[in-house]
Amino acid sequence: MRTVLVTGPGGAGRTTIAAATALAAARRGGRVLLLSADPLDTLLGIPVGSRPTGAGDGLWAARIDSGEHFRDELLAFQERAATALDLLGARRLAGEELTELPGSDQFALLHAVRRAAAGDWDVLVVDLPPLRDALAVLALPEQLRRYLRRLLPRERQAARALRPMMAQLAGVPMPAQWLYETAARRDAELAAVQAVIQDPATTVRLVAEPGPAAAEALRVARTGLALYGLRADALVPNRILPAEAAGPWLATLVAQQRKCLDEWYEEWAPGAALCPVGHLGRDPYGPDDLARLGEGAGDFEGFADLAAGLDRPGVGAGEWPVEDRLAEDGLLVWCVPLPGAVKSELSLIRRDDELLLTVGPFRRIVPLPSALRRCTVTGAALTDGVLRVRFTPDPALWPRTP
Repeated sequence: MRTVLVTGPGGAGRTTIAAATALAAARRGGRVLLLSADPLDTLLGIPVGSRPTGAGDGLWAARIDSGEHFRDELLAFQERAATALDLLGARRLAGEELTELPGSDQFALLHAVRRAAAGDWDVLVVDLPPLRDALAVLALPEQLRRYLRRLLPRERQAARALRPMMAQLAGVPMPAQWLYETAARRDAELAAVQAVIQDPATTVRLVAEPGPAAAEALRVARTGLALYGLRADALVPNRILPAEAAGPWLATLVAQQRKCLDEWYEEWAPGAALCPVGHLGRDPYGPDDLARLGEGAGDFEGFADLAAGLDRPGVGAGEWPVEDRLAEDGLLVWCVPLPGAVKSELSLIRRDDELLLTVGPFRRIVPLPSALRRCTVTGAALTDGVLRVRFTPDPALWPRTP
């Protein structure tokens, strides 16, 4: 399944471009599903609910209902924990009295992506929240799985037969089996979403209205994409005014947009397509307007090639190679691409077999490659958008040569 994740600075028209992307993909064949937490009725010209609704031309759409997901999840948890709740004398909550809590929209989005991945779709287009929130939710599955592994290690489940005796010796109750089963189920669900996000056929499509604020947001986002190993296949400058726009006020705005576009071509074009979309002069309404936008909303003439082979890796893509410089300098160098990163916003900490990387507002904890686990960190440098971390073999752990 080809997955396109659409995001951008708030108010840039990302939902419209996501819908145009989905419609353009559907008209080139295959089954396409569009997911969004925002209303799609006006854009598609049909009522769209929480279940996939056919919109013609091979396109289906569904709205992510975070309130419905929160109620379903909490009611299901009550059923699984019924015995414990009854022992505590707890009163059950009814569905009609439940109001979703902050943060539930992130889990609803991940649940919708996981459910879509299990379906028979050729292309999945997901309208994500604004940039900062989007990167946070895409990093969430990996983070939560790490927490589960640390707090409830799977290997401890093998000792469940000894828990009654251990509880007597320790004087405290041991975790119940249902807790481990719940953790295993959640880990499997998160792993399914993580697999979609990290799949080579998944890319991010950035939507921004040219201007200084958007340029800074994209610079920060480019670093975040690289840190989390995400690929940007296209940057869509949206609502471009025509060059012949009348009046001195509009002329100044047109000049600002053109200047910003020139900078984006230089910065992004080598790895991601730059696909400007003109301003319609009004809010888009219905499939016909989406089709007009879709002609410039992405590299759609090559969409089939992207879906099949991903011949362009995209900005933010790439492995983190380890350079072997043992013979020359006695070092191993871990190269971490971080385009757009600023030295003053960068920090890293080695903790056991993991590296804690913080770049601006983003943070990721990554396991060290096996060879580097037997080394000590001796320095790091950020040069030309690449963080190079130097490791020296630990004589006590490194294999000795005869």
